[in-house]
Amino acid sequence: MNKEMLLTTILSGALFFSTAHAAPFGGEKEVAYAKSLWTVLTETGYAGSGQIYGTPYTGQAPHGAILDTLNGVVTVKGNTGAVIVKRNYGGAGVSKEAVANNPDKYLKAVTVMFKRKGYDAQTKDWFWVKYKPDGSLHTNPKGMMLAGKVTKGMPKGCIACHTAAPGGDFVFNSDRIK
Repeated sequence: MNKEMLLTTILSGALFFSTAHAAPFGGEKEVAYAKSLWTVLTETGYAGSGQIYGTPYTGQAPHGAILDTLNGVVTVKGNTGAVIVKRNYGGAGVSKEAVANNPDKYLKAVTVMFKRKGYDAQTKDWFWVKYKPDGSLHTNPKGMMLAGKVTKGMPKGCIACHTAAPGGDFVFNSDRIK
């Protein structure tokens, strides 16, 4: 390998490394916090076996054909805040009735917004996470785990979409959570 190719390889690697670690989501701290949040969600009935279900309703991309949304208040690592849990259902034969009768069969993802005081004033302190049905984290096409300030500063994704929510609170279904 000549010096020019070596330098190019080193610079490319450094750029990738710095970009990956500068991202506002998917880092070790965000992933650890997402795991703590999942534990609380399962303990409080928002996720896992024995979870509370809402009424299935027709959804839209990117969440799913059928959705079920709950909101409340939980405490994670000493921080008490509002939580919005949206279950995303899809697959062959999915319908409101099918989900109501057999939700586990159609569950594809659990998307959560947790109001984490002092976390990020620009996004009203919301911590964003997308879980698989088993509580592990979904990743984006680049392999970054979807936890933290997901897609902050990017033209598409969680924060970019929710910026358009009425009331300036990043929440579409109500203006109750300030």
